[in-house]
Amino acid sequence: MRSATETAPLIPAMRRLLYVAAFLVFLAGLVLFVFPLRTADWFAWTIEPPMTAVFLGAAYWSSALLEVAGARSAGWDRARLAVWPVFVFTTLTLGVTLLHLDRFHLSSEHPPLARFATWAWLAIYAAVPVAMLVIGRLQLRSRAPAARPAAAGAPLPRGLRVLLAAVAAVLLGVGVALLVLPAAAAALWPWPLTPLTARAVGAWLVGLGWAAAYALRRGDALTVRPLGVGALAFALLQAIALLRYGDALTWAGAPAIGFVAVLLAIGAAGGWILALRPAAARG
Repeated sequence: MRSATETAPLIPAMRRLLYVAAFLVFLAGLVLFVFPLRTADWFAWTIEPPMTAVFLGAAYWSSALLEVAGARSAGWDRARLAVWPVFVFTTLTLGVTLLHLDRFHLSSEHPPLARFATWAWLAIYAAVPVAMLVIGRLQLRSRAPAARPAAAGAPLPRGLRVLLAAVAAVLLGVGVALLVLPAAAAALWPWPLTPLTARAVGAWLVGLGWAAAYALRRGDALTVRPLGVGALAFALLQAIALLRYGDALTWAGAPAIGFVAVLLAIGAAGGWILALRPAAARG
């Protein structure tokens, strides 16, 4: 039997935080995915090539769907799959930002909208991890009268567990490499990355890998559903990004083949999780 903390209803503050976070990442994704050529004017830093911008934009939009799925969850047991990976990502991105602050649009030579986006970026990434810790603590301490042991969902099939383990290992490994050794790791990426963009991509990969590992640890179809929504959206949006700016990749090389293979694995895992819903409902 699970604890009351695990099965407690989602507190209003956590639900609101997830909705606000989803709205903010939607806005970031809007600039990056729809207008990748305008980052010098409209974003916190200039991103080149455009493929990097649309990659990050796709990650932001898929994260928005993950957070909305978490916010719509009735209980904490599902919603936390959308909380802790986002906390990991935002904390890492704050560190990346401070490390490369000289690349951000803070000076008067940059357009006003770009400077505004930079200060908004700094405020958001400074506030969101703290808010998640504070509200997360309130959520963990919640002992609402309605809290009951959650009904167990169907266990994840062995094949899906293997797939999630492989995805988590690859994303965490590559993400950490990009964060720690951006120049060396970027040489193995399928398109050019600067140290800043390498670390920005690395932060996303670690966040996604953390989500896959956490879903594997949870191990049942009911509680991992938010990841299915986010993972499938991530793969589909990245496919659109490749259709738009795929000429940035060296398609004959192993990095491009590996990139597509991982996208297919992420999409397959997301679709598989969503397809498990009827079985979970009968469990």
